[in-house]
Amino acid sequence: MYTSPVSVRLGFVLLPQFAMGAFAAFADLLGLLDAQTDASGPCAWEVVADTLIPVRSASGIQVVPTDLLGDPLRFDYVIVVGGPQVPAASPGPQLLSWLRQAAREGRHLVGLCNAVFVLAQAGVMANHRLCVGGDLYRDFAWRYPAFAPDLLVTDRPAVFDRRRITCAGGPSVTDVAVRILRRHLPEADIGRALRRLQIDPGEPHGQVQPPPPDVPADSPPAVRRAVLLIQQYAGQALGLDDLAGRLGLSPRQLQRLFRQHLGTTPQAHARIVRLRLVAWMLRQTDKSIAAIASDCGFADAAHMGRSFRAQYGMSPGAWRRQTAVLENTV
Repeated sequence: MYTSPVSVRLGFVLLPQFAMGAFAAFADLLGLLDAQTDASGPCAWEVVADTLIPVRSASGIQVVPTDLLGDPLRFDYVIVVGGPQVPAASPGPQLLSWLRQAAREGRHLVGLCNAVFVLAQAGVMANHRLCVGGDLYRDFAWRYPAFAPDLLVTDRPAVFDRRRITCAGGPSVTDVAVRILRRHLPEADIGRALRRLQIDPGEPHGQVQPPPPDVPADSPPAVRRAVLLIQQYAGQALGLDDLAGRLGLSPRQLQRLFRQHLGTTPQAHARIVRLRLVAWMLRQTDKSIAAIASDCGFADAAHMGRSFRAQYGMSPGAWRRQTAVLENTV
C-alpha cells in the first residue's frame, strides 16, 4: 500500500435504464485501483445527477447519486452511462446545459451505450466521429440527420476522437476504461487490478460490434464489419469496390467470403438491408413513399415498389396500412 495523489477525477451520470454492466466495468476497476493504495486512492470519482433520487438500471437495480451536478470543472472526464435500447425520454435541460458547459471548458466527454443520443442532443458532438450500436443506428440517424454517415461508426465498438469518447457497450467498456486510465496511472497498477478481475491486461475485447441476428456470430471479422457497414450505408448504396476498400480487401475476396459464410453476395445482402430500411421507415415515419425511395437509394418510387413487392409480397403503401392496423390492435 502506498500514498498516491489523485491522478484523475471522473464524474458519472447514469441515465434511466442504464446498463449496470457498463457502469460496473468502470466502478470495479476504479475500486480495485483505490484498494491498492491508501484511503484517498489515485482516482476520485462519484455519481452525480440533477437530483438525489435513485436511478434505476435496466436490470432493476437502483443507484443513488452521491452528489448534485454542481461544477463540471471538478472532473477530468464526464462519463454518461446509458442503456441498451433507444432512449424512451429526453434528458432534462439542466443536464444538457451541464454537458455543454463541460464541453466548453475542455472536459473529456464519454458516452456509453445509448448515451450517444444524449451527447448528440446536447450539441457537443459536432464534427466528431461517434460510435453508435448497430441496433440503434437507424433510430439515431433518424433523430439526428445532421450527422453525416461518415461520422457514425457502427462496425467498431468504441471511438476515441479528441476529447470525445463513445462506446456501444458490452465488454469493450472495460477496454475504454483501461485506455483512459492508462493516460494517468502506472501500467503495473492497472495490470494488477485487471488480473484480480480475471481480465487479461494484454488482451483487448472484440474489435467488431456484434453482427445482426441473421449473420453467424463466428463469421470472420471482415464479414461482420462488411454487414455492419452495409447496414450503416443502406441509404447510400455503398458500392462493392468502396466496401471492399474500407475493409482492406479486394472485391473478389469480399465476394468469396460472403458466399462462403453467408451463402450470398454483398450486393444481394445490401438489397435485403435496403428493403428492411424501407420497411422500418414505412413503420416509424410519416414520410411519403417517394421520399423514402430517395432516402433508401432507389432510383424512384416505382423501382422501390417493384423490389419491395418481390420481397414482402405487397406494395409499400399496402404494407404501411397493414402494419398500422396491426399496431393499433395490439
